[in-house]
Amino acid sequence: MSENSNEGRDLVAVYGTLKRGNSNHGLISDARFLGRDRLKSIRLYDLGPWPGAVAGTSSGIDVEVYEVNEQQMERMDEIEDYRPGSPESGLFIRRRFSSRYGDAWVYLYQGSTLGRRPIMRGSWPLQQ
Repeated sequence: MSENSNEGRDLVAVYGTLKRGNSNHGLISDARFLGRDRLKSIRLYDLGPWPGAVAGTSSGIDVEVYEVNEQQMERMDEIEDYRPGSPESGLFIRRRFSSRYGDAWVYLYQGSTLGRRPIMRGSWPLQQ
């Protein structure tokens, strides 16, 4: 996977607590918001206080796409328990998926989804 040649900037597609109006958005509130998209190459699972995405076909998961710098990416890596030195040992890994704005990193959940409610379309939190 090659890095974007955008002078230390990458794209990231967020689907949960990092989205606008949610609890961790402050970590990237200074990032450049590019817009919204709907990814059909991931599905979500409701994990309670946050969702977890896994690679797989869905009817479209709503994401927000941001252009982030290295420091913003490091903050997201920390909150998502992504470990660049040994990715398989963290709670999430990162993988690039195509978005309307270009290839964007998506954090994928590595824990068990057994018994967790799948979200195959739309966004988290689910509207009651």
